[in-house]
Amino acid sequence: MRMLHTSDWHLGRSFHRVNMLDAQAAFVDHLVETVREHDVDVVLVAGDVYDRAVPPLAAVELFDDTLHRLAALGVPTVMISGNHDSARRLGVGAGLIGRAGIHLRTAPADIGAPVLLGDTHGDVALYGLPYLEPGLVAAEFGVDRIGHEAVLAAAMDRVRADLATRPAGTRSVVLAHAFVTGGAPSDSERDITVGGVAAVPLGVFEGVDYVALGHLHGCQTLTDRIRYSGSPLPYSFSEADHRKSVWLVDLAADGAVRAERVDCPVPRPSARLRGHLEWLLSAPELARHEDSWVEATLTDPLRPDEAMTRLTARFPHILNLVFAPERPDEEPTVSYARRLAGRGDRQIAEDFVAHVRGVAADPEERAVLGEAFDAVRADRVRREVAG
Repeated sequence: MRMLHTSDWHLGRSFHRVNMLDAQAAFVDHLVETVREHDVDVVLVAGDVYDRAVPPLAAVELFDDTLHRLAALGVPTVMISGNHDSARRLGVGAGLIGRAGIHLRTAPADIGAPVLLGDTHGDVALYGLPYLEPGLVAAEFGVDRIGHEAVLAAAMDRVRADLATRPAGTRSVVLAHAFVTGGAPSDSERDITVGGVAAVPLGVFEGVDYVALGHLHGCQTLTDRIRYSGSPLPYSFSEADHRKSVWLVDLAADGAVRAERVDCPVPRPSARLRGHLEWLLSAPELARHEDSWVEATLTDPLRPDEAMTRLTARFPHILNLVFAPERPDEEPTVSYARRLAGRGDRQIAEDFVAHVRGVAADPEERAVLGEAFDAVRADRVRREVAG
């Protein structure tokens, strides 16, 4: 059986101030074409279909169009809710939609009821484990300790219990939305830590042939049988080095897995650049990033004037500017308070400027500070006289 594993569409999400809906629509076109071109037998969507519980209307319309196009192909789709989705909203009409071959698994109660598909080698049982918020589902699974590992372990117990009732040789696939040990996170995933622990061990998923994971945005292989597809588009600059793709997974008669990546269309590359402003503006090796989405980190000792305007002239798609000045190392054993001991108010203010900025105030700045302190002292004298 050939499966296409994808996740984390985040329909309705922007990349900084860039609306990504057109790029998401282009991904859907790519998805449909990949299903058709590669003779896919089933599409797996491992959660975070939407970016938020109440998505914008345009995102809902794109999702509706996607479901119609997948159903028209006659290729089944199994889809679970993620931590960004509203499970209740995403699951509305699941019974009716299922008749069209789109199988939504958003309720914990359905975890032990697989979607059964067959090929020339027999049955494949596909189990959907939606994102399980420990505090909300602990009672459902009868676990005493509230945590991701406990509820996922209980959910997988239901999967294995059902699988044990199936004919010998039934192959098994699990879709899950979780942070699994060994996965590499990025800045664009919402924190799901509970009790200081977010990750669950790989061993939780023992006993099944393939685990299609969602949540982490980088495509990655934890084992040959446990993989993240990652998001099809970048949603933070921490993903600048990601290769966005989906997994094309072949499940053999004996449960063996062979997987290959199919690249996704990305509207433009993204880049993180770091250095002094003049270097960023002139370095020839940065020419390849002039059409990229750019995050620039300036390391100039002083914040340059009109830095964003000047950078935009070279990098018209710059989206984020960070200031991280290079500064000499300070003696770690000498506290800031000790360095200011014995100094007057004006000296303390000037030293504070130097401490925070890395260089001393210039004459004009010192004059402004002096005028400010003089004004404060004069005001205090007036109030004392008036009182």
